[in-house]
Amino acid sequence: MSTSSTPTASASIEIEAPADVVWKLVSDLSRMGEWSPETVKVEWKGGATAPAVGASFKGSNQNGNKKWSTIGRIVEFAEPTDLAWEVTAGPGLKIAQWRYRIDEIDERSCRLTESTIDHRPSWMKYLGALASGVKERAPHNIAGMEATLARIKEVAEFAP
Repeated sequence: MSTSSTPTASASIEIEAPADVVWKLVSDLSRMGEWSPETVKVEWKGGATAPAVGASFKGSNQNGNKKWSTIGRIVEFAEPTDLAWEVTAGPGLKIAQWRYRIDEIDERSCRLTESTIDHRPSWMKYLGALASGVKERAPHNIAGMEATLARIKEVAEFAP
């Protein structure tokens, strides 16, 4: 994780599955709609089909009846431990950085951490609350991360 920025929200979970199994799940961003309570789908852009530094994707999100989309760009891809992307809304409007980190506990288990750093200026936080219906982003994100990690854990622990 970058030492220059402290996460705004973070959650971790221990998973009784090898780190490489968990990596295959979290690095397949096209499956994010299965894990996240807010992300509906991820679509690769510009010919990309998988994460690699510089690859970009469109994220479609929903909270209740509020819907919005963002653009993500992979900024770190270090298999099998780190995956991070920057999120923007429109040209040059930095929203956040999202990250997954996998730390091996032993050959049969690992700790998966999801974190985010909110890059929005205060005026954008106000507009974001209107667009998403979420006034307090950090507690909302933590709850979403916990749900996401629990879903990934469930699939990883039952993977063949």
